[in-house]
Amino acid sequence: MTTRGDQILDRTLNKVGGKGLFVKELEQALERSHADIAVHSIKDVPAELPAGFALMVADSREDPRDAFVSNDYTTLSDLPAGAIVGTSSLRRESQLRARFPHLRVEPLRGNVETRLRKLDEGQYAAIILAAAGLIRLSLTQRIRTTLAPDESIPAVGQGALGIEYRADRDDIAEWLAPLAHSDTVFAVVAERAFSKRLGGSCDVPLGCHATRQGNDLALTGFVAAPDGTKLVRGSRQGAMSRAEELGTELAEELIANGAGEILAALGGPSATRSGN
Repeated sequence: MTTRGDQILDRTLNKVGGKGLFVKELEQALERSHADIAVHSIKDVPAELPAGFALMVADSREDPRDAFVSNDYTTLSDLPAGAIVGTSSLRRESQLRARFPHLRVEPLRGNVETRLRKLDEGQYAAIILAAAGLIRLSLTQRIRTTLAPDESIPAVGQGALGIEYRADRDDIAEWLAPLAHSDTVFAVVAERAFSKRLGGSCDVPLGCHATRQGNDLALTGFVAAPDGTKLVRGSRQGAMSRAEELGTELAEELIANGAGEILAALGGPSATRSGN
C-alpha cells in the first residue's frame, strides 16, 4: 500500500498531519480485515495507538543513529557557513540549529532514493537520514559519518521495527511472540513512554535513546524549540523492568527543567498535567 505520507512530498510532515499519515490507512486495512498485520518503522508510529490495536517490537534493533550524507564533506563540522543541510525532521533540525547556527537547514521530503538524488543534483551540501534506512536498503556506502547519540539524539524507536495487529487477534499475537527481542522491547517501551508523556508528534522536536547498561536501562532524552534556541535534555537509569516508568520519569524531569514552557508554546501538554 502507498499511504498519503508517501504521496505528499511538497510539505513537511508537521504541516500535513504528522506521522499518522504513514499509519492510518494501514490501520484501516487491518480494521476491515484486508490485512492481518502491518509492518512499521516504530519511529513513524504515534506514541498512542488507537483503541483496538496492538504493537509488538520485532527482532533486534538496527543502528538507531542519524547518518551524515554528503558528496563533498566528511562531517557536519566541515560544512562552511551558509551550507544547506536537508532534513525532514524537526528533531534533527532543532539539534542542528542549536549546534551549528551558521548552517541553513531546509526541508527534505521523499523516499530515500529521492532524497539522495536531490543531494546528488546539488540542492543540498549534505543531508541527514536514519542510518537504519540506508543500511536496510544496502546503501551503507553513502554514509560519510554516523552521528553519536550525544551529538544527535535519535527519534523514539528509530531503527526498530514494529508489527501492528488488531488487539482481538490472539492468534496473531501468539504467532509473533517468537520475534520479540527483549532488549529492544525494553528500550522501545521506555522511549515511547517518554514521547507519550510529552505529547510526541511531528510538531514537537524531541528525541529519546535507551540502551542496556548491565542489568539497567539508560535513557537520554531532549525537548527543544524548533529553532534550537531552547533545548532541555536529561538522562535516567534504572532497572529494565521499570522501562515504562523510566521513560515517564525522564519526561517529567525535563518538563520540570524547562521543557514545559517549550511544550506550552507548541501547544503540547502542560507542565502541571498528571503523568498518567
